Amino acid sequence: MSERLPRIAVLVACALALAACWAWLGRAQALPDVAVQRLQCVSYSPFTRHQSPFDRPLRLSTQQLERDLALLAKRFSCIRLYSMRGLQDIPRLARQHGLEVILGAWVNADAQDTDEEVRLLIDAARANPDVVRAVLVGNEALLRREVTASRLVTLIEQVRRQVPQPVSYADVWEFWLRHPEIAPAADFITVHLLPYWEDEPRGIDSALETAARVHEAFMRRFAPKPVLIGETGWPSQGRQRETAVPSPVNQARFIRGFVQRAEAEGWRYNLIEAFDQPWKRRAEGTAGGYWGIYDADRGDKGVLSGPVSNLPDWPAWLLLSLALYACALLLAGRRAPLWLPPLAALGAGCMAHQLQQVDVVSRSPAEWLWAVALVMLNLLVLFHACLQARHAGALRLWRHAGHLLLACGFAGAVLMLGLVVDARYRGFPWPALLFPALFFLLRPQPVSRPEGRLLAGLLALGAPLLLWQEGLANRQALAWAFTCLLLSAALWRGLLRERAIANPATVETG
Repeated sequence: MSERLPRIAVLVACALALAACWAWLGRAQALPDVAVQRLQCVSYSPFTRHQSPFDRPLRLSTQQLERDLALLAKRFSCIRLYSMRGLQDIPRLARQHGLEVILGAWVNADAQDTDEEVRLLIDAARANPDVVRAVLVGNEALLRREVTASRLVTLIEQVRRQVPQPVSYADVWEFWLRHPEIAPAADFITVHLLPYWEDEPRGIDSALETAARVHEAFMRRFAPKPVLIGETGWPSQGRQRETAVPSPVNQARFIRGFVQRAEAEGWRYNLIEAFDQPWKRRAEGTAGGYWGIYDADRGDKGVLSGPVSNLPDWPAWLLLSLALYACALLLAGRRAPLWLPPLAALGAGCMAHQLQQVDVVSRSPAEWLWAVALVMLNLLVLFHACLQARHAGALRLWRHAGHLLLACGFAGAVLMLGLVVDARYRGFPWPALLFPALFFLLRPQPVSRPEGRLLAGLLALGAPLLLWQEGLANRQALAWAFTCLLLSAALWRGLLRERAIANPATVETG
């Protein structure tokens, strides 16, 4: 009985630690609500979870558009469009719901496509002068380097001659400063203020003040032309950029703080965006798909009012973690050593976290399969840990366990190379390899020399390079670098174990 009490205490303590971690991740935070009943304007892309503007044919039913506009009319006075293709009926539908519209023509490198967009824009603006508040000829076309400034000026002047509404062009603030020759052609300046995407990203604590300084500078620089903040917002998911951390709480903090200041100081603004657009993840990484006030299924994310949680469904993921933890303990048996419960709890929590993120981060079937494969790799490592704990002869039951370590090293090296070579849109998936790295470091498995050395070297070299690129303020990058160093150390221990087995005279180091 006296031997069982410490064991039970450890088992319970690990379960409580799991519960505490999930509860901390999902804790609700109280923030001041947005006091304004109807906000000024919001970017509207009508695509649902499984749609994109690249679908051919583009299927957007009138019923779908009407449902969206009815929802948006409750909180906004205006919507901003980015393209005219398939959206020619929006002004008529907006009229029915008491919404005004800022129309947009998608300007790109294809001259024929651009001309058609401009034609549709002119037709819609002239046919709906009571609903169309303004028109925008192009969106970040200079940023994408698809057209020249002179081409934009020509298009803006062409539209100005044919529509009664004020005309502008929209881009991030740096490109207005690089191409001031566009300003005389526009009736007003449309500037995008996105602190998360800055070349020097701003954390949530300074993001609003940064946006305010840029807005004030533009008001002075381009006076007396009015300035419209054409896009501002914060992502609820995605990778950290320096001190800028995407999360539902940070998104609500930024939007609520911005609206309060904008209304108090009389700023003209448009929020990005109405609905999450998962299709944007292909071009912008995970963060690109999660700027919405509502999610892709039109569910309220709580951005404007009420307490906010970064993980509102955390009880479900806690239950999954506890179920995996319990299964591991049952497989290991009643006499499992005390090193197993903490590692099993860590593995269970990491696997549940990975599963929670699979649909969030995966941009294609291949990425979805890769994410699931990493979960399965963790499951195999946990299974092997339970075998080791159950019987001292576990290595004979699974003689190729070293291949699991090599597989983890390969996954880590692939992910690290991607982050070092092309990091802007890649996340830091440290939960995917933390448990295997720690387990194999503490319970080394022999690995073959050439592969083990290569993978260990890549991981050890990549960690400082990554931190040099990302900066020490990036906590997600620090966690990933730490995980990779643990995995590198585990591989080196595996190499030493292999050497000791091959040469029994060598001093045992494992």
